[in-house]
Amino acid sequence: MLSNALILGAGGAMGRALVNKFSRNPNLDQVFAVSRGPINSASPKVTSITAEYTETAMEQVVEQLAPQAGTLTRVCICHGILHSESIYPEKRCEDIDPESMGEIFYANALVPALWLKLLLQLMVGTQPAVVACFSARVGSTGDNRLGGWYSYRASKAALNSLLKTYAIEYRRRAKNVKLLAFHPGTVDSQMSKPFQASVPPGKLFTADYVADCLAELMDKLPCDGELSYLDYAGKPIPW
Repeated sequence: MLSNALILGAGGAMGRALVNKFSRNPNLDQVFAVSRGPINSASPKVTSITAEYTETAMEQVVEQLAPQAGTLTRVCICHGILHSESIYPEKRCEDIDPESMGEIFYANALVPALWLKLLLQLMVGTQPAVVACFSARVGSTGDNRLGGWYSYRASKAALNSLLKTYAIEYRRRAKNVKLLAFHPGTVDSQMSKPFQASVPPGKLFTADYVADCLAELMDKLPCDGELSYLDYAGKPIPW
């Protein structure tokens, strides 16, 4: 039986690293890479799919993937925004802006939720499958010791809550699927560049390293019907 990977948000540093990682996995037949722009890969196993992240465009992606129903055993949802040219993490509550917060929530929580809604029909099957969604340690309420970053923290906490709720429904309707809320640590990327000076020595990771960690973790996780909230080292994070 075919075993395929699907990378959503494949245009970022982590998405590209995961495409490369899975394309070299002899146990995977194809890798579908979805992003706003084309993904260039030398591997014949990689199929690039371009799409905006509106529900209509995402529905069209799922329709295109319909022939792969029951074969998607590795799915990575890599979407996320921390900052942009007009958005920066809030240092104090006076910095909260409703429009910016809405944009952060859409990218970090709503887009992954829409993917999980639309992909359900493709995920049901007999093969064990793992869906890893990029969360963050700052989404942990119990681990919040520094404050600030209101929109990013709250959007990742919302994502975790959505994933927990999805795990309950998937347990009934797609028993072969395991959901993972994944904290990658600080990855050397455009997202982290403004904050890298404060990263402790040895804690700024390459995207390739984190892709290796995630792939290994996905290989080990049991399809137990529960949501796991784990970091790159496989250690659990408090909710």
